[in-house]
Amino acid sequence: MITALRENIDWVGYVDWTVRDFHGYNTNRGSTYNAYLVRDEKTALIDTVKAPYTGDLLERVQALTSLDKVDYIVCNHAEPDHAGGLTQVVKACPNAVVVCNQKCRKTLSQYQDTSAWKIQIVRDGGEISLGRRTLVFMDTPMVHWPESMFTYIPEEKLLFSMDAFGQHLATSGRFDDDEEVSLEVVMNEAKTYYANIVMLYGKQVLRVLERAAGLAFETIAPSHGVIWRKHIGDIIAAYKDWAVCKPKAKVLVIYDTMWQSTAAMARAIVDGASVPGVDVRLYSVRAGNITVLASEAIDAAVLAFGSPTLNMTMMPEMASALTYLKGLRPAGKSGFAFGSYGWAKNGPAEVESVMKEMQIEILREMITAQYAPTAEALKECFEAGRALAAKALEMVKRTA
Repeated sequence: MITALRENIDWVGYVDWTVRDFHGYNTNRGSTYNAYLVRDEKTALIDTVKAPYTGDLLERVQALTSLDKVDYIVCNHAEPDHAGGLTQVVKACPNAVVVCNQKCRKTLSQYQDTSAWKIQIVRDGGEISLGRRTLVFMDTPMVHWPESMFTYIPEEKLLFSMDAFGQHLATSGRFDDDEEVSLEVVMNEAKTYYANIVMLYGKQVLRVLERAAGLAFETIAPSHGVIWRKHIGDIIAAYKDWAVCKPKAKVLVIYDTMWQSTAAMARAIVDGASVPGVDVRLYSVRAGNITVLASEAIDAAVLAFGSPTLNMTMMPEMASALTYLKGLRPAGKSGFAFGSYGWAKNGPAEVESVMKEMQIEILREMITAQYAPTAEALKECFEAGRALAAKALEMVKRTA
């Protein structure tokens, strides 16, 4: 279904109801690949879609205008979920010029044969007049690829924000105020998207937010999920918090277990941390998934990671979770490692080593128990949990 954002500015993308994996990210609510058609004296298509759905995109464009009347195809980002359909779209729109920055052109040429394309390179701050409307381009490097950029229409106070402010969310509603989807769901999916896609680029996000603050906009149209028009203040405020991993009074205890010894230690830590004013969450890496874990970690003040020793190292699921989080670089965290062992102590020690690589402040020496934890070991875990809760409350007070 075509959806109007303004007069002669329409959503023409694709809703992917069934996708459940996005290069390892669990997309349990599906996704959208948003593209937009701007019709003026000249016509511009803002981004395309994932290659298999190009036919749907072209049908929607053709319902609004003849394909030979498309003058520009703006590519804000070369990743295949947005630019995968470009080869087919360029072929279908014989008079169109592909508009992108220099880095995007290079990346596109490494994915697709661009040798016959008509390409116009735009610089940061560059403009293209469509008639009574203007396209203004703003480079947004590492939000979240080096070639990413925004496209802005000042006359409409409309920002096409590419992956920024996006959500993997399939819905029949196109806007943040539609009845088909609640704001709680939209914000939760926006947080999950940020945590798993953008978290490691917090400094770049803050720079982009500072630059974008100089733009007057009433609508933000990202390339995934719903379009922001009522709750823009909410999502921008959230991005400012997420960009610095602003902590809540939240303790996250993450563990794997073999014979329930490390699980018992984890539960004792949770019991100790369960004090008024502190949100405590227990997370099994084998029962959950790393997508949720990243979203939980972004605003947790403190993190405790536990693993038994298996084959002289940590459990493989814990290694996977830590590797994923290390790549996302959650900032400003504190915590410690714990776990059981048999004849070798390596598992918890390796967990602590990765925590140090992640620049997590180590609050205390790791807690270990041979085979099964004794009552004394569980008491130590309980007290360590109390210390985690106190640290979480202190960190929130410090960053308030």
